[in-house]
Amino acid sequence: MVSMDFAESVKKLKQALSEADAVVIGAGAGLSTSAGFIYSGERFEKYFSDFSEKYGFTDMYTGGFHVLGLEPEIMWAYWSRYIYINRYLDAPKPVYDELFSLVKNKDYFVLTTNVDHCFQKAGFDKERLFYTQGDYGLFQCTEPCTQDTYDNEEMIRKMYEQQKDMRIPSELIPKCPKCGKPLTMNLRSDDKFVEDDGWKLACSRYEVFLETHKTGKVLFLELGVGYNTPVIIKYPFWKMTMQNPEATYACINFEEALCPEEIKDQAILITGDIGEVLKELKS
Repeated sequence: MVSMDFAESVKKLKQALSEADAVVIGAGAGLSTSAGFIYSGERFEKYFSDFSEKYGFTDMYTGGFHVLGLEPEIMWAYWSRYIYINRYLDAPKPVYDELFSLVKNKDYFVLTTNVDHCFQKAGFDKERLFYTQGDYGLFQCTEPCTQDTYDNEEMIRKMYEQQKDMRIPSELIPKCPKCGKPLTMNLRSDDKFVEDDGWKLACSRYEVFLETHKTGKVLFLELGVGYNTPVIIKYPFWKMTMQNPEATYACINFEEALCPEEIKDQAILITGDIGEVLKELKS
């Protein structure tokens, strides 16, 4: 494993970004955390203190699992708040905007496990985005009876606005327009995850982009990716860097930025807050 002085690392990343023929961004939860989407502490208390007091959990992530076994009116009161603040409200900090300003004039593509839509809200081209794990803004049938998804903004806003005492009105419980079974979030959690036409098209575009840039000065920019699903972003980025001697692998992670020894001479590893690093890159 390898590490560098922070200032020197930022300098090298700035140069790699400037010289890159293409930039492949791999974004994980740490990027949205840097943008202020914190699931515990003050932000949790602001929106979920009533649920916390009654059910005892102290962060949004844990609460999402806890309420799945409760009555649908209660479950959707929780999840409509969760989706509303993490999908339809803007991120508290302009980290995504700063990232876009750095790559908007480059040939870029984004692969992300995040489901909060922050890239599009910041101006990233929809046709250069692949949300591989789903989108908080989409519902799907629980069966699923079809491979269709449904925009949920109108439904979520109604649930958010009309809930009372941690319950939504029963008539707002979302049901599949095709079969009448309950709807659920379009999030990858089991083999029932719906990969709709939009998902398949985004996947195809990503594969074409990678094929087009198998050689040349490609920057694989990994931002806030952990080890929950390393096979989606981290391991493929390592492998593609290894296969292309002109490629650069850059990893920015608040906890630990690492790479295999095989690509250490092609790697730029920065342990720190992504937002702070992006500010340094812009300076």
